[in-house]
Amino acid sequence: MRHIILALCASTLVYTSPLHSQTKTTTKEQAKPSAESRNTDFDYLLGDWEFAAKSREHGDYRGLWSAVRLAEGQILDEFRAVGDKGETYYVTSTLRNFNKTQNRWELIGADTGGGLQDFGTAQRVGAEMHIEQRFGVASPRPSMMKIRYYNIQPDRFSWTGDRSIDGGKTWDKASLQIEARRTGPPRVWGPLTRMQGTTGAPRVP
Repeated sequence: MRHIILALCASTLVYTSPLHSQTKTTTKEQAKPSAESRNTDFDYLLGDWEFAAKSREHGDYRGLWSAVRLAEGQILDEFRAVGDKGETYYVTSTLRNFNKTQNRWELIGADTGGGLQDFGTAQRVGAEMHIEQRFGVASPRPSMMKIRYYNIQPDRFSWTGDRSIDGGKTWDKASLQIEARRTGPPRVWGPLTRMQGTTGAPRVP
């Protein structure tokens, strides 16, 4: 179960290009409107979710997923796979931040003891979000995932991922699929540093 969950998050690299391929750099003048148009791309993920996952290798399981927007626009989410009695099988966090000079989102996944090596990139393609990311870089079985978020609606979204364990030479198509259903509203986390009398607690936008 741990190896397949490492391939999730919540769960990633631009869907049609290699992980370390060059991305067109925008000028300072181009960057501002691009950033303004892109900074809400992941807002659909904000809030609380329940999900059902289908893995070709490990069968069906379920979990919880929560995401909050930080005060400066970054997205922080927690992905938790749980058992029938609510026990946690695996939990990981991802920080998503828009890089306006590269005109893309960048992600870092972090599970306990794994460091900060699970890097990925993401871009919106039409009504979908496409992600490529490495997982389990510090583990004996690192992998790559090409992920699509699609059928994105206010109360649900679909997720499918192709997985490679040989550095992208071969891919297991749709090796993992997720259907998520909303259980809580979008939230924004106020500044962690705050003046006396203010709060950094989560709030509904």
